[in-house]
Amino acid sequence: MEITDTQEVWRPSINPWLSVVPIMLAIFMFALDETISNVALTYIAGSMSVSLNESTWVLTSYLIASGIAIPLVGFMSKLFGRKNYFTLCLIVFTFSSFMCAVSHSMVEIVLARFIQGLGGGGLLPLGQAIMMENFEPKDRPKSMALFGIAIVFAPLLGPILGGWITENWSWPWIYLINISLGFLCVYLCHRLLEDPPYAKKQKKVNIDVWGLVFLVIWLVTLQIVLDKGNDEDWFGSAWICKLTVISVISAIGFFIVQFKNKDALIDLSILKDKTYFFGTFIQVILMGVFLASAALLPSMLQRLLGYTAYLSGLSMGARGIGSILGLITYLVLSRFIGDRRVAMIGLGALGLGSLFFGMISLQINLGTIALPNILYGMGIFLALTPLIPLSLSTTPNEGMTNASGLQNLVKNIGGAIGTSISTTMVSRFAQVHQHLMTNHLNYTNEFFNAKINMMAQTFSQFTDYATAQAMAHGQIYRELIQQSTLWAYIDTFRWFAFATFMLIPLLAFIKKPKNVYK
Repeated sequence: MEITDTQEVWRPSINPWLSVVPIMLAIFMFALDETISNVALTYIAGSMSVSLNESTWVLTSYLIASGIAIPLVGFMSKLFGRKNYFTLCLIVFTFSSFMCAVSHSMVEIVLARFIQGLGGGGLLPLGQAIMMENFEPKDRPKSMALFGIAIVFAPLLGPILGGWITENWSWPWIYLINISLGFLCVYLCHRLLEDPPYAKKQKKVNIDVWGLVFLVIWLVTLQIVLDKGNDEDWFGSAWICKLTVISVISAIGFFIVQFKNKDALIDLSILKDKTYFFGTFIQVILMGVFLASAALLPSMLQRLLGYTAYLSGLSMGARGIGSILGLITYLVLSRFIGDRRVAMIGLGALGLGSLFFGMISLQINLGTIALPNILYGMGIFLALTPLIPLSLSTTPNEGMTNASGLQNLVKNIGGAIGTSISTTMVSRFAQVHQHLMTNHLNYTNEFFNAKINMMAQTFSQFTDYATAQAMAHGQIYRELIQQSTLWAYIDTFRWFAFATFMLIPLLAFIKKPKNVYK
C-alpha cells in the first residue's frame, strides 16, 4: 500500500510543460507519416516500376507494424525502462526514415516502412501515458488539448505537405525531413524526460511468446483482408475467406492467452472499468469515422471533379482550421460546462459536418466544402481531446501505460476497419443507385427519348447520325455513373452522421471524476 501511495504522488523534478516538447514532436512525426505518403504513391510506384496497387503496401506495412508495436509497449517499457524505450523508438523511427528515402526497390521501402512502423507504434501510447502521469489531474485537460493537436492536425497536414514536397522536390524528402527532427527529439528526451519508480527498468521480465505470435498473425492477416478485401469481392474470394478464418482464430487465441497468462502483453482486466470501456469504445468509432472520411473526401474530389492529388489534399486544410478553432473553444468551454458536455458538442459538430457532406452536389468547390470540413476538424478535436483524459480518469498511474497501449491498439484497428467498410459502402451504394437509375433509362420514358434525340442532333453536326446516337448513349451512361457514385458518397456520409449521433447517449456511462472534471 505504501508503494501505491508513492506512485500516486510522484511528480517529475523537471517542469512537466518542458517534457511536452519532445513528446509532441515525436507524436507529430508519427501521425504525420501515417498520411504523408498517400499523395506520393503514384511517384513512388513510377520510380520503383510497380503498379499503383502494389505501392499501397507502403501504407499497409506501416499500419501493420505500428499495430504490432502498440501492445508491446508495456513489456518493452519493463524490459528497457519507459524513457529508454521511448528514446529507442525515436532512434528506430529516424533511422528507418532514412532507409525509406534511399530505397531503390519496392521490397526495400516496404521493409523500411515496416521497421518505421515498429519504431513509431510505441510513440503514441508512451507519449500519452507520460503526459497523463507528469501532470496533476487539474492540468491534464490542458495537456491532452496539446496532445489532441498532434494526433488530429498532423494527419490533416500530411497530404498537403506530402503533395507540396513531392511536386517541388522529390518523394524521398517526405522521409528525410524526419531525420533532423528525430535527432532533436532524442536529445530533448535525454534531457527532459524521467521515469517514475514503477516505470523504470525491471529485472526478470518474461515475454508472452504465444500472445505475441497470435497478435502478429491476427494483425497481419486482418490488415491484408481489410486492404485487399474490396478489390477481391470480399468473401467471394477463396483466399480472403481463408485469411479471415486465420485472423479470427488468431484473435480468439490472443484474447484467451491474455486472460490466462500472468505475464500477458496486455492486462485486459482494465476493460472491467466502465468509464474506460465506454470512453475507449466511443474513441474507436470516432477514429473509424474520422479516418474513413479523410480517405473518402480526396477520392471523391478526384473521381467526380478531376482534382489533382495536391488539390484534393489541400481540401483537407479546412479541417486544420477547425482543429485550431476546436482548441480555442475547448479551453474556454471546459471551464464552464465540463469535459463530458464538451465531448457532446464535439460529437454533434462531427455529425453535423457529416450531414452537410450528405447534401453535396456536383457544383461543389473548395469553398463549398470548407464549412463541413471545419466542423469535422472542430468536432473531432472537441470530442477526442476530453475523451482521452476522461476515459483514463479512473485508471491508476501504474496502469496508465497498459491502458493507453490497449486503447491505441483498438483505435488503430477501428480506423482500419472504418476506412475499409466505407470504401465497400461507396462501391455497393454506387451499384444500388446505378440499378435504380437504369430502370428509368429506357425507350418507354419520353424524357429519356427526348434527351437522346437532342444530344444526337448536336453530335450529328460532326459525324453520321448512327454514331451520334451511340455518342449520346455514351454520354448518358457517363452521367449515370457519375450520379450513382455521387449518391454513394452521400449515403456513406449520412451513415457517418448516424453513427456519430448514436455515440452521444454513451457519454452517460462515463463516470464524472470528482474534483477534476465537471
